[in-house]
Amino acid sequence: MPAHQSRSRTRDRNNVLNRPEFMSLNQPLRGNAEVRSASRRQSGPKASLGQHECPTPGDGVKDRRESSQLPEEDCMQLNPSFKGIAFNSLLAIDICMSKRLGVCAYSTSSWGSVRSMVTLLAITGHAIPWIGGTLLCLTKSSTLAGQEVLVNLLLALILDIMTVAGLQKLVKRKGPLDMTHSFMDYIAMDMYAFPAAHASRAAMVSKFLLNHLVLAVPLRILLVLWAFLVGTSRIVLGKHHLTDVFCGFALGFLHYNLVEMVWLSSNTCQTLLSIWTLSWSPLFK
Repeated sequence: MPAHQSRSRTRDRNNVLNRPEFMSLNQPLRGNAEVRSASRRQSGPKASLGQHECPTPGDGVKDRRESSQLPEEDCMQLNPSFKGIAFNSLLAIDICMSKRLGVCAYSTSSWGSVRSMVTLLAITGHAIPWIGGTLLCLTKSSTLAGQEVLVNLLLALILDIMTVAGLQKLVKRKGPLDMTHSFMDYIAMDMYAFPAAHASRAAMVSKFLLNHLVLAVPLRILLVLWAFLVGTSRIVLGKHHLTDVFCGFALGFLHYNLVEMVWLSSNTCQTLLSIWTLSWSPLFK
């Protein structure tokens, strides 16, 4: 064997790039070769004569269409606004903290042993017990002042249910955890997280009772504490985010102020009660 052939084989053997794991580095990229071949095909007689092709007017529209058809995860926003960054950061913090505070969401959670008690506390802020209790007290009441307060309370409860249900259908925000809805949630149209219906109702009822009932100081403190615990129970159960409950409290105070603005007088309440008794009396005969 000639000496120069043996030296070339030894050089090729000692070259690191000739190893199998590095063979792909010696091969040209297919895309680059295709780009070079396409550029060669395009540079024909026109390029040699110094003539350049002018882009057609539809090229820009076509490029914009192709970029708009890209999936969202492949697109990058280069200059996000400060408001967008702040909103996304607060939203991420809200979701993270709400998931961490859902300590009674399941029976296997860290506080799963008290889940039944927290659920019972949340039921006290449900719409069905309050509407049923208001109607029962209205049938048992014999004073005009008591009937006036109860009719306006019933109006406030109906307003709260309709407003919260409409906002939940509009926003359609799901809870922090994947929880199944109960039968009572379906009846009260409490299917989504924002705003928290229990928190709104608890705030509205507590404010209403504090202003229209004569209560001792310990009872007033317990009523405010009950409203706060009802809203907190929905977070602990994993049903709502922190912002859902805070907005629910604010919405409850708004409902109370609206009812105070359109407060029905005693004569109006008696007229409504007479119409109600006339419409339901044939059913009980």
